[in-house]
Amino acid sequence: MEALLRPPVELWSCFTAIAAGLLALLAPWALMMPPGIAAASSLAFWGFGLWRGHQAWRVLRYQRHMKRLPEYRIAADRVPVSQHKLFLGKGFRWTQQHTQRLRDTLKPEVQRYVQPGALYHWARQKEVAWESIPGLTLLARLLRSRSRWNLLAPLPPVGGKPALHAVEPHEQPVWMDLGERVGHTLVLGTTRVGKTRLAELLITQDIHRGDVVIVFDPKGDADLLRRIYAEAKRADRLDDFYLFHLGFPELSARYNAIGNFSRITEVATRIANQLPNEGNSAAFKEFAWRFVNIIARALVALKRRPDYQQIRRYINDIEPLFVEYAGYCAAIAGIDAWASLVEERAADIKERNLPNALRGRSMEAIACMRLLQERVIYDPVLDGLISAFKYDKTYFDKIVSSVGPLMEKLTTGTIAALISPDYQDEQDARPIFEWMDVVRRKGIVYVGLDALTDTTVASAVGNSMFADLVSVAGHIYKHGVASEQAGHARGGDLDASGHGPGQSSMSTLPTISLHADEFNELIGDEFVPLLNKAGGAGFQVTAYTQTWSDVEARIGSKAKAGQVAGNFNTMLMLRVKELDTADMLTEQLPRVEVFSLMSVSGVDDSSDPGSGVDFKSRNEDRISVSEVPMLTAADMVTLPKGQAFALLEGGQLWKIRIPLPDSRGDAAIPSDFEAMADAMRRSYITNDHWYRVTDHWWHAVSETTSDSSEQVDSP
Repeated sequence: MEALLRPPVELWSCFTAIAAGLLALLAPWALMMPPGIAAASSLAFWGFGLWRGHQAWRVLRYQRHMKRLPEYRIAADRVPVSQHKLFLGKGFRWTQQHTQRLRDTLKPEVQRYVQPGALYHWARQKEVAWESIPGLTLLARLLRSRSRWNLLAPLPPVGGKPALHAVEPHEQPVWMDLGERVGHTLVLGTTRVGKTRLAELLITQDIHRGDVVIVFDPKGDADLLRRIYAEAKRADRLDDFYLFHLGFPELSARYNAIGNFSRITEVATRIANQLPNEGNSAAFKEFAWRFVNIIARALVALKRRPDYQQIRRYINDIEPLFVEYAGYCAAIAGIDAWASLVEERAADIKERNLPNALRGRSMEAIACMRLLQERVIYDPVLDGLISAFKYDKTYFDKIVSSVGPLMEKLTTGTIAALISPDYQDEQDARPIFEWMDVVRRKGIVYVGLDALTDTTVASAVGNSMFADLVSVAGHIYKHGVASEQAGHARGGDLDASGHGPGQSSMSTLPTISLHADEFNELIGDEFVPLLNKAGGAGFQVTAYTQTWSDVEARIGSKAKAGQVAGNFNTMLMLRVKELDTADMLTEQLPRVEVFSLMSVSGVDDSSDPGSGVDFKSRNEDRISVSEVPMLTAADMVTLPKGQAFALLEGGQLWKIRIPLPDSRGDAAIPSDFEAMADAMRRSYITNDHWYRVTDHWWHAVSETTSDSSEQVDSP
């Protein structure tokens, strides 16, 4: 049993001992001591007084922190960075003792040690009442000041219950082993409680550690962007920093969301996954997938990289692609003068003799179809194009109508040039980045999706990026990153060192730190394999969201949401407002025993008139033991801003305080967004071309046109 919420009675013995020591030193005759013994006694008294004073100071500090914790800031250039540990802040390991102390703060008789006093509440009332009264305005301003000289200063605007952290007066730096990050980390917390500031702390360490850093920020937090830019500059990695932001297309780098893949079918999957799949929509989604897959296979066979612009064009009108691919197939078959043959046959076609489904179609396309059928030229892609071409135009538009609005959103305005870049446009100096190149260069990528402006586009681009990353993870796992063609050139044979594909480069796997803020806006079917399969490729995901219900609503299935949650081995929970979310942490904790002290007094009258005892009285202190949860959901709701509970390394519970970033006087942080934009525009001026067509890649691509399940190297 502890008694820290009580008057500091140690002060009496402290002052008494110090006074006795002074008396012994200055007037030894008063204590009838010779000078030598008096000096020794004085030292003994003072030693005892200091010991009791230390005990009193422990009680006073404990009680002071119950009302107001000291501010915790760290300058950006002072954030500790380790190659083996991840710094999370200051805190302590939560045990039964802290649960006991927390329950002690709920007793009515100790509230004056936990809650601010009457004078504090009077100051808060007067600072508002006197705010507009002439002559008292200055006094109200002084009461409102947070200066250390103001004894009635208002509490920091962090809310919550400081006692949750004050139950342990001795903090220590909290570190997490980097080996645990491969098991992925989940950060939960409601709005404006410090999730993004925690992200800044973790990202800062990842950048200085030399990791590949990828940050997804759906809402586009300007402070987070500035911090990433500043840390990249401080770590001398600004040349490898890429900004992709849908809200600032003139500043953003460019990215082809469907141009990189391991299998050609990924193109259709990334687009079709953005379509609704409930009820009747599921059938239309399958039709959309089929026709997008046909178009993508044809584009790849024609040595053209798929993008949203081309998919949209040929979904609306597939005839030009069919005619172009027919010429390609004729050239492979060795048919001479194909253009003349098509022109002659087109001149002989009469529209009145055509079936209803082909009326209104291009005569050139009909001629190509008939000539190919007569020559018995078979090609899987060509067969699919002919099948799509033979549909009635009105019917075809109906069955692919679900994909039309999505493609319109993705190819409208300045965003189209970002996610469907023109690789041959030498006038556009904005770089085009690809994930494999980012991994090789150990780059830093900030992805701002501007979800507040258009949620659909943000979700589609984000999910396509995740799908691309899963494909890259598979490639890295099999073949490493030293050479993109290492595993393909030999067709899976052993390399010179006797290792199979990918084995020789496993020891050099990069560390890819992926931070997904507001990941409930991004999560889809692509995110699950990134969690449960990409760890072997060096991916370590840190996901941030407000409530777990957001994730369940996004996925649409509680079972799938549970599958996602099961892939996060580490959990950090800031203040949450949903009890079900709080239960995700509290239900994993054991129950502990706490002790309660109860005073009992009573009187018994004597019933024996001949006895000399008239009554009996007794006074007792009884200690009772009860079993309670180590933490409750209510504790999660009352966490102050910037504080969190963390389940680390196999369920160890830590209470931590996240340091506030201290950017005062930090020259690395640009004063405004425009200053950063100007610097990035200068760094984006480049004369090199990102897009290089290699014979090996096109050879691999051409092989896929004969079999839709054939694996294709990532462009």
